[in-house]
Amino acid sequence: MDERRSRQRERWLVPLQAQRSEGRVQYLLETEERILRSIAVRAPVPRILNEICTALDCQIGNMVSLISLPQGDNVGTGEVARNAALFGLHIFSSAGIFGQCGEELGSLEMYCCTARNPSSSELQWIERAVCLAAIAMGCETESDHQDNRRLPEKRLARRNAL
Repeated sequence: MDERRSRQRERWLVPLQAQRSEGRVQYLLETEERILRSIAVRAPVPRILNEICTALDCQIGNMVSLISLPQGDNVGTGEVARNAALFGLHIFSSAGIFGQCGEELGSLEMYCCTARNPSSSELQWIERAVCLAAIAMGCETESDHQDNRRLPEKRLARRNAL
């Protein structure tokens, strides 16, 4: 009798686990699509980076992540890690964000409630998040360069028009 109950329970657990897995994948795909759309319409980069961190935190759980910029950042990564330790958080992952030409755009720092290493699937999510952040930050850098190049042309055009 116990064996029969065990088999019935197993039949219910497998579809439930598959549904949860499908739900996670669907959530990730929808979130990634929303982030890519935000990048395409040139949404503010801080908002996009916040979306990336929020998605990672929700997907992995018991996590706090942040993206730091290399220039103009008053609080260094070491200081953030010390402050996180004061609240009982442990470093979970740290990844550099680099542009197409190899320039450092920033870093993704992740802190967890328990001391552990990321699983292989979590590492894939982190890599994906780093790629999305690099695209968003690279587009901002690219548009800044284009705006700087176009600025003198616009001024010249206005002078000629006058």
